[in-house]
Amino acid sequence: MRWRGRRQSDNIQDSRGGGFGRGLPGGFGRTPIRIPVGRGGGGISGIILLVVLFFALRACGIDPMEILSGGGGGVPGGGGMVTEDQSQASDEMKQFVGVVLAETEDVWNGVFQTEGQDYQEPTLALFSGQVQSACGYASSASGPFYCPADRKVYLDTTFFEQLDRQFGADGDFAQAYVIAHEVGHHVQNLIGVLPKFNEMRQSMGEAEANEMSMRVELQADCFAGVWAHFTAQKGLLEQGDAEEALNAAQKIGDDTLQKRTQGYVVPESFNHGTSAQRQEWLTKGMQSGKLADCDTFNNPI
Repeated sequence: MRWRGRRQSDNIQDSRGGGFGRGLPGGFGRTPIRIPVGRGGGGISGIILLVVLFFALRACGIDPMEILSGGGGGVPGGGGMVTEDQSQASDEMKQFVGVVLAETEDVWNGVFQTEGQDYQEPTLALFSGQVQSACGYASSASGPFYCPADRKVYLDTTFFEQLDRQFGADGDFAQAYVIAHEVGHHVQNLIGVLPKFNEMRQSMGEAEANEMSMRVELQADCFAGVWAHFTAQKGLLEQGDAEEALNAAQKIGDDTLQKRTQGYVVPESFNHGTSAQRQEWLTKGMQSGKLADCDTFNNPI
């Protein structure tokens, strides 16, 4: 996806563990180092110890003068310190997420405008480890999610690493699809789909609720495809991007995930859709770019 240099959304909240690149708790590198040299003030033995320590630190890649002067140096890769490469990667990921969110804002503002409505943009909250939303507590294990109560998309970007390494769904457009899917839930909230589903679910049995949940999720996939349709029209897609998104949809289908985790499938427990279904509805949105073609409630899925 050609995302670099494009507008980033202002609707980003970043609460990832206090941020990256801020050094260790306690202000490592700012506290003067006190070296015990024994009784009598140290003398020659103290000087020798200082010299040995100086060269030992240099051998570890640490500049002793930077430490003494209060610099921000640290042990590379040690003690949980965030390295410069990690900080840069984090900043780049935030920029990428900001651009993708901005592109969804542009598309859905335009779509809603053609319908004579105003699009109320969601907030995307970046977090690490755990988060408290208006929908309750969640951990990274929950994966990305949308909370209709506060109209926020919640994302721990380490999910993208899991998507790549554990599920074999790599590529920046696979990541963009994940974000666009959650924004699709926001669109559903605005047009009344989610409120109606949440109301109906109160009187549904488990099997019926699972089937309805599948229709909700597949429509969000289709809405992600609608976004991809207009993004392609803007010339932002690169060769292989569509395949990346479809591959991600295949990897996170209910049947594929159940086969992977337990070795067999239980169709009545599906609540997001099979791999084939997720690919089908994502493709429909990508091909047509029309909300009317994303009606998963009045058509077979």
